[in-house]
Amino acid sequence: MKKKSQKDALLGTLDLLILRVVSNGPIHGYGIARRIEQVSEQVLMVKQGSLYPALHRLEKKAFIQSEWQSGEGSKPIKVYSLTEDGKKELEEEISYWETVSKAINIVLQFA
Repeated sequence: MKKKSQKDALLGTLDLLILRVVSNGPIHGYGIARRIEQVSEQVLMVKQGSLYPALHRLEKKAFIQSEWQSGEGSKPIKVYSLTEDGKKELEEEISYWETVSKAINIVLQFA
């Protein structure tokens, strides 16, 4: 059996995962990627080439906002936080994901 790639596993869910991680409080991009990796027990790995376009997309839709903060070193870091519209979007996305995953599980059990 062919093993699915991590890219396949993340297809269509990255925005949801980012919103969920950011809902816990302000966090920088690298922290978002590491948190997804950590919580998924290294099953989901988010590469910069996917993460930052998604962050820009979510910011453009006003689901997240960013601000520059001083980092541990001398370089400032961009920190992302969830907006009120982002909270609503997260709730809708979670509801949709639960509905879809329930339907998929039913098909897998009975088809």
